[in-house]
Amino acid sequence: MNNPSTTWSYGVSLKKFSKRLLQLSAAALAVSAAVSHSPAALGEETATLRVQFKIKGDAPKGSKITPTVDQAFCGQFGIPDETLVVNPDNKGIANVILYADTGRLGTKLPKVDAEPKTVVLANQNCRFQPRVVFVTVGDTLKITNPDKVSHNANMQFLVNTPENPNIPPGGSHETTPASAEPAPIPVSCNIHPWMKAQVVVIDNPYGAASDADGVIEIKGLPAGKVTMRAIHDAGRMSTVYLNGKKTSWRGARWKLELKPGVNDLGVVEVDADVFK
Repeated sequence: MNNPSTTWSYGVSLKKFSKRLLQLSAAALAVSAAVSHSPAALGEETATLRVQFKIKGDAPKGSKITPTVDQAFCGQFGIPDETLVVNPDNKGIANVILYADTGRLGTKLPKVDAEPKTVVLANQNCRFQPRVVFVTVGDTLKITNPDKVSHNANMQFLVNTPENPNIPPGGSHETTPASAEPAPIPVSCNIHPWMKAQVVVIDNPYGAASDADGVIEIKGLPAGKVTMRAIHDAGRMSTVYLNGKKTSWRGARWKLELKPGVNDLGVVEVDADVFK
């Protein structure tokens, strides 16, 4: 015959063990559900924004810059005038700046932890290349000079300390902006006045410039409400045509509701008169 006290003690142990096992199983299921529904685990929880910018009206003809300084060196490159670059085949506008605006009139977005990177802006062939660079706060902007003549990079930051380094042939200069800027910062070379670029310093990784076809694609955006800002240094984008419908953008800002997955917003046309 079993000892009653042993049976009672053993029975309580089984109940405790079973209850603990159920608790552990429930906790494991909760963790699994949380992980499987996190944005990192589910690609559909993030959004991709795609849009094409075009000129409405006659596209300007491309022209070349006539160097006024260091003609022997700079004159050999056929430097294009990049004030406004329009694809003659599809009227796509290059170098339109589009980024998620988290400023006073923008949208607060979840903080993204990312490894700092080095972004290169080159003084090459008597041009700044690329025309537009994006720098996330914490990144290093490295300005290089592979040319055989000296250049400088005049950056009159509004929030960060203004800089205007001289960069000799083969030299470089590095800077790490500590704060986001409220607008793209023009970059110029005082030695070669035709050289222009834009540095966009933002506190998030959601920004890009349009390619030669006027197309911009920004990946990894959080799904939901977001305010985008569209800027071109040759003209103010306050009135545009979104898929043929006239639309007003206050401060060039564009409020969107992004769905998980690809959000192809179609075509944004900008009047040619804006750039005159």
